[in-house]
Amino acid sequence: MDGTPHRVGDVMTRRVVAVGHAATFKDIVKAMGEWKVSAVPVLTEGNRVVGVVSEADLLRKQELRDGEPGRYASREGAADPALAAPDKAGAVTAEELMTAPAVTVHVEATLAQAARSMARARVKRLPVVDDEGTLLGIVSRSDLLKVYLREDEDIAEEIRREIVARVFPAPSEPVHVEVRDGVVRLTGRVRDTGLVPVTARLVRSVEGVVDVDCALMGPPRVPDLEADFPEDEVSRWPWRAGSIT
Repeated sequence: MDGTPHRVGDVMTRRVVAVGHAATFKDIVKAMGEWKVSAVPVLTEGNRVVGVVSEADLLRKQELRDGEPGRYASREGAADPALAAPDKAGAVTAEELMTAPAVTVHVEATLAQAARSMARARVKRLPVVDDEGTLLGIVSRSDLLKVYLREDEDIAEEIRREIVARVFPAPSEPVHVEVRDGVVRLTGRVRDTGLVPVTARLVRSVEGVVDVDCALMGPPRVPDLEADFPEDEVSRWPWRAGSIT
C-alpha cells in the first residue's frame, strides 16, 4: 500500500553525533553536552556501529569509584553484569565503556518494528544502519510519533484508495470514511461482513491512525417470503416451485 507502513528511513534524524572506539571518557562527555544527547553510537572502520555509550555507562564509573573494594566483583547471580565487572572503574575509552553489541534498527524497518526494539531494549533511541551495519542516522521515540501529525484528510484518502477500494470493490452501499483527530469511522453496507474485521485491522495499521470505529453492516435483510404461508404449505414450497418429475 502506498505510504503505509512508513519506514524508519522516512523519519530518522540523519545528522548524528558519534564517537570512535578510541574516544576518551572526557571526549564522550563533551560530545553529549554539546549535542544535548544522552547516548552516542561507537563506530569502527567504515562507520560501522559496534556499540553505544550512554549516560548510564558513564555514571557506572562514579558508582564503582565510591564502592568498597571487591563490592562489585563478579559473582553468580549478580543483578547487573556491568556493575559486577571491576574493570569498568578503569575504563577510559569508548571501546571500554560501551554497551555491546549495539541494539540497532535497519533503515527499511517499519516504525512498529523500531518501537518494539526500543521497548525490548528499554532505550529511547536507536542507531539506524544499512545491510553492512553502517551508520545512516538515528531514530528516537519522538521521531516515531511524527506519523500522528498527518492531516485527517490525508489519512482518509489513503484508507479510501488503498483499503476500501480494494477490499470492497462492489459494496451494497458506498462505504464512508471519516477521520477526526486521527480517529477513523467507517459506515455503510458491504456484501461480505466476514471482511469487516480484516478491514478494521488494515485501517488500524495505517500510519497516523489513533483508533478505529467500524460501523460497517451487511446488506439489508431480504424479507422472508415463506412467512405468509401456513406451515404445511411451506414444507411443500420446493415442490411448488420446481418441475414435476
